[in-house]
Amino acid sequence: MSTRMYAAGAALLLALSACGRTPETGPSPTTSAAAPSISAEPSPSDVPSSPDVAEPGTVPPPWLGTRVLKEDAEGYGIAGATPKELRNRAWTLPDVIPMLPGDGFAAEVDIAPDDVIERSTWVPGCPVSRQELAWVRMTFWGFDGARHTGEMLINARVAEDVVGVFRRLYEARFPIEQMDITTKAALDAPPTGDGNGTGGFVCRPSVGQTSFSQHAYGLAIDLNTFQNPYVKGDRVIPELARWYLDRSRKAPGMIRPGDVVVQAFAEIGWEWGGAWRSLKDYQHFSENGR
Repeated sequence: MSTRMYAAGAALLLALSACGRTPETGPSPTTSAAAPSISAEPSPSDVPSSPDVAEPGTVPPPWLGTRVLKEDAEGYGIAGATPKELRNRAWTLPDVIPMLPGDGFAAEVDIAPDDVIERSTWVPGCPVSRQELAWVRMTFWGFDGARHTGEMLINARVAEDVVGVFRRLYEARFPIEQMDITTKAALDAPPTGDGNGTGGFVCRPSVGQTSFSQHAYGLAIDLNTFQNPYVKGDRVIPELARWYLDRSRKAPGMIRPGDVVVQAFAEIGWEWGGAWRSLKDYQHFSENGR
């Protein structure tokens, strides 16, 4: 993705060779049930919208992924309102791997080969061995109404269940912008606040913590991260996704309580971060609910 979501990611990768298995990781939804206090649309953005865009949201703006945000003391981007080009975001980026054969849902699952591991965030010291990671290629519907193919790394133990979830999403024609594997370079990139990924394994800590995220075990998936941001207090990730904090919007790609996405993950026993109490992680699903 084009935004650095977690400031501690790079430091963690450098230190992992000295680390062992770390206990529970994700944000713990144990406090107030109140909705996040942040407003969905603050005053004008520090990142101005580009002029002359005929149909906002339908075509990626030429500056996508290139406008580096100023950073706060914790390394997160400082941003205001969502530029109009990123509202009702409904494009699909080019596929990163060749199309799978056929004209319906298709999936291929293999133990991740060396070249795939090498372009991922896996390093010695991650809490899952490279042999435990499956390389999954799957088809999905894009926002353009066309069949696409993407890839992800996931814990091999849950690969069959995950494929079943994405089969359900394909049958429901739930749109996805892009499905790819997070690289070390992307994890360490300066924040642009406009990334929108769907993926599984990332060897990194939980937001604002030092313990491993469930993504580092290959037991969590984020889906359409821009339409479904993480929010805790005044922290929003991706930083330019504030428009999507209004969950009453009917924009495509959003995940809603009880919808096909939530139901499909619930059927394999996974929980949704959008139901957490102390924060909302609308993009996030995990096996252990963290």
